[in-house]
Parts: sequence; C-alpha cells; structure tokens
Amino acid sequence: MSIANAERIQLVDPRQAHATPPFKDQSPIEMPGKTSQMQPQPDHGEQSYEGSGKLKGLSALVTGSDSGIGRAVALAYAREGANVAINFLSENEDAERTAELVRDAGVKAAVLPGDLRDESFCQQLIDKTVDELGTIDLLVNNAGYQQTRDDIDDWSTETFDRIFKTNVYATFWLCRAALNRMPAGGSIINTASIQGYNPSPSLLPYSATKSALLGMTKGLAKLAIEHGVRVNAVAPGPVWTPLIPGTMPEENIENFGANTLFQRPAQPVELAPLYVWLASPAASYVTAEVFGCTGGKTPV
Repeated sequence: MSIANAERIQLVDPRQAHATPPFKDQSPIEMPGKTSQMQPQPDHGEQSYEGSGKLKGLSALVTGSDSGIGRAVALAYAREGANVAINFLSENEDAERTAELVRDAGVKAAVLPGDLRDESFCQQLIDKTVDELGTIDLLVNNAGYQQTRDDIDDWSTETFDRIFKTNVYATFWLCRAALNRMPAGGSIINTASIQGYNPSPSLLPYSATKSALLGMTKGLAKLAIEHGVRVNAVAPGPVWTPLIPGTMPEENIENFGANTLFQRPAQPVELAPLYVWLASPAASYVTAEVFGCTGGKTPV
C-alpha cells in the first residue's frame, strides 16, 4: 500500500485527549503514594504506546519507575526493546505492576528497591543494574521528592535536606557511577521541571533542586561527552502522578493543570516519547539540552 492510500491517522483535540479538572474526592495519599488510589487513574501508555525497536537490546535504569513519569518511561523503553531496571523507594505494589508491564513486552525487568539518599546505595544500584542486565546503556534520573509549605519558617532543615538529597545528590552520585560503566553512545536523561524556571514559593526547596538539575545537566554534558555519552533533560509542567495528591493540599489538586493552555495536566504517557527519542541513536547530535513539556506554560 502506498503512503498516499494508507489509512488516515486519527487526530484528537489535545485539550480533550486526557482527563480534565476538576479532580475531586482524592483519597488521602501518603508519599510515595499509590497509583491505585488516584481518580482518575494516570495513563502510562498501557493501552496506547506502541514501540518500533528504537532501543532494541539496550539496558536502562529508570529511578522512581514504580509510578508516574518513571513508569511511563519504563513501559515505553520496554516496548522499544530495552531491558529495564526499576528503582523505587518502598511502593512494592506499584513497582511490581511496572515490572509486569516491562516483562509483558518480552524484555528483562530487574526490580531494585532502595533509598537514593544513600551514596553507597547509588553506587550499588549501578553495579546491580549491570549485574542483572549485563550493561547500563541508559540512565534516567527521574526519582524526586517535594513538599509544600506556605512560609519559609515552615521549612525544616531536615525536609530541605531530604529534597536535595533525593533530587540533586542522588542524580550526581548515579551519574558519577554510571559514567564508569556506560559505553560510548550511552545516554543520561534527567527529569527537571518548569519549577526550575518559574518557581512556586510553596515549592521552594523543590524548585531550587530543579534549577540545580538544569545546571548539572549542561555542565555534566561537557564532561560526559569525553566518554561518548550524551546528557539531556526533560522539564515537565503539571503531570498527573501520585506525587500530586501525595504532597499538595486538596484545594490545589482539584484544578491541577487548569492554568495550562490545554486546561489540563499532562498524563505520564505524553512525556515518554521525549525520553525515548533522547535515549535513541536518532538524537545522536543532541546533548546539554533541556526539552520542555509544560502545556505551553513557559519556554524552556
């Protein structure tokens, strides 16, 4: 069949492509949160993402891949042919679901729980990924932690430290360890945020960590290319994940994402193709870049 006679792809109005606010009656969710408690359920691409071998035979470590963006990336990588190491803190139910989705794609899944705030564990995580999957070609630093407060006096040093250890220190430790094991042609992708450019005062420490990741991505890219490794980042806007009802007050959840041009938040599946492209050989001339997926909220 010629392209001219092929069946037309079905276009969808992006404003109506996924669930729109208001989001009401969310069950109380304690971090790290459970996907099953969210209404509506996030879309990770379970029914829609179709791979085409873009990452065939490669091996990836995706942190925070029990749910949200991390699960969507793990699923997409698997359907593109990559083996996936799944790292998470403590939400075993969600992590096992991610592992099931990965294995259903016909590739290997390594389930590697642990706390990224521990420097020695970060080194062990890279080593375990290589032990389980044979190599580490792709590293996605996606795990993150946030809390909201109304006043600077409400932020404890302990909480500030936890956010920085999870979001910044862990990224540094994992990148340092991975570069010693990653072959030329490998790729590191960090999850930044619109908060790195347009910080909300209620997310002060989180915003500061995302600004730090922007600098780390660009600086590390100059070092990593000496190993033949590319380093980039994706900067999401509002995304419907357990992090939202797990850390935000109820009044912020009901209209979450309504202030974007689409008047809704992104679903995790909508970000996954960016991570796939950045990991693939198709992006061989792309490094030290940050790609926004913010619903039109700001140029990044």
